[in-house]
Amino acid sequence: MKLGFIGAGNMGGAIIGGVVSSGFVSADDITVTDRDTKKLNDLRDRFGVNISMDNLECTDSDVVFLCVKPNVIEYVIDELTATAKNDTVFVSIAAGQTLDKLAGMFDNPQAKIVRVMPNTPALVGEGMSAVCANENVTEEEMQTVLDIFNCLGKAQSVSENIMDAVTAVSGSSPAYVFMFIEAMADAAVRGGMSRDMAYTFAAQAVLGSAKMVLETKKHPAELKDMVCSPGGTTIDAVAVLEEEGMRNAVMKAMQACINKSKEM
Repeated sequence: MKLGFIGAGNMGGAIIGGVVSSGFVSADDITVTDRDTKKLNDLRDRFGVNISMDNLECTDSDVVFLCVKPNVIEYVIDELTATAKNDTVFVSIAAGQTLDKLAGMFDNPQAKIVRVMPNTPALVGEGMSAVCANENVTEEEMQTVLDIFNCLGKAQSVSENIMDAVTAVSGSSPAYVFMFIEAMADAAVRGGMSRDMAYTFAAQAVLGSAKMVLETKKHPAELKDMVCSPGGTTIDAVAVLEEEGMRNAVMKAMQACINKSKEM
């Protein structure tokens, strides 16, 4: 199987790193294109992939990943359609670009298009990716894309009508979590802890808590109650978070994210 990557940014590099390190695809069968020679040389040095500044070098690939910004994706697709193979699967990670929008950019009603919303934890092998495809993509091809993104963490097939919610709950949510970790660390520093130690304690607490949700399958409220001893320290902290509207703030922020995604 040959993979092509148009765009050598962080997410493209994360996907490449995942498939190469897992042995899913050999580096010799991966071609990456970009206008930034520094990024290209870095990926070649790290993974041994083929590099080029010509996007057409990717057109003989079985799967082509469009790892470019939404404002240039139409130009890239227009460049590729004349020479791409009819059975090439195109995978877009551009935010807000629906399958219908993407299909309209192809001069081929039989174009195989997959839309993916990954997130930045994919850079450390703990990503969460939502995947949907148009009717031209076979079940086998869809499974191949899922297998590729499972190399970066977890991937799940979803209906496209929830992609805006996916953007809010996983695509953008690392930013909210980073803010939470930073706020906890600031409070710990205020309490006398060193900055480096505060980040380690806060980040590990978030990591462990997330793992408990995934592995125990218990409701988050039940896990919260396990920490809140009667008359203890935790319930006082929880009471303040409720008074300050933590839940409402998170839900309103995510709704703003959903609305913005729908506008794109």
